[in-house]
Amino acid sequence: MPIYYSADYCRSEFEFDTTRKAKWVADSLVARPIAGASLRAPPMLTEDLLSDVHAPEYIRAVRTGEPRGLAESQGFDWDAGLWSSVLASSSGAAAAGLMAMRHGVAGSLSSGLHHAMSYRGAGFCTFNGLALAAKAALSCGAGRILILDLDAHCGGGTYSIIKDDDRIACLDISVSGFDEYKPEGDSTLTLVSRADEYLRVIGGLLPDEPARFDLCLYNAGMDPHENCDVGGLPGITTEILAARERIVFDWARVTKTPIAFVLAGGYVGSKLSQSELVHLHRLTINAAAGQPAEETTCAS
Repeated sequence: MPIYYSADYCRSEFEFDTTRKAKWVADSLVARPIAGASLRAPPMLTEDLLSDVHAPEYIRAVRTGEPRGLAESQGFDWDAGLWSSVLASSSGAAAAGLMAMRHGVAGSLSSGLHHAMSYRGAGFCTFNGLALAAKAALSCGAGRILILDLDAHCGGGTYSIIKDDDRIACLDISVSGFDEYKPEGDSTLTLVSRADEYLRVIGGLLPDEPARFDLCLYNAGMDPHENCDVGGLPGITTEILAARERIVFDWARVTKTPIAFVLAGGYVGSKLSQSELVHLHRLTINAAAGQPAEETTCAS
């Protein structure tokens, strides 16, 4: 199973989980490999594809830093490395989608960046990797695409970009109302407020028709974890998130839906260490590779 990663994912000088954790996870895979998973560098997106999703003035701001307010609209201080970072991480998401269409499953250690809109960033998200991956897949022959978003927060940025394209549907199951939106058509947004309902809701909403979608882009957020200060829901434990990952990838195998994952929210904080966050993200990789979850757990 190919997993895309480049050191350029972390080229931005701004120190934050979104700009650093791809390296943390990559380093863990070198130190403790997961059977069947292999790292590779993604081919770079063209600016033409970026322009299919993002406004030219916003692309220019991210590249040059001017106007500064637009370049920093995601909440990061701008530096020259930001352009390389977000171009590479978006390239990884797109490459994972195309590889999954050919081989069934692939991933990228980048985030989905689902708050980014066409004309500006938001909520730590600069370029919208999910929307870019969907557009890349459509340009390569995909007919129908599902964006499965299980980050703690809603993906309003993604929906604002894809809402007028009936070839793309969002299935968004969140535990926080941040970036909430009103979906139409095939897209749905469900807010879960109780941990004991979380897995049941996910299992009940995943479409059960075989081969309904040519590709699922999975935004695998770990910020629903009860120990995550940014979005966590009490009662959502490591075991529940491990079960969630098994549900998602078992669904993809049973329905023969190609699936590409990216590593969405999850933040080091007062109750979640860097090593514990890496362990949570490895749950996704283990499930995607068909391997059992590792026994390390996050402290309560």
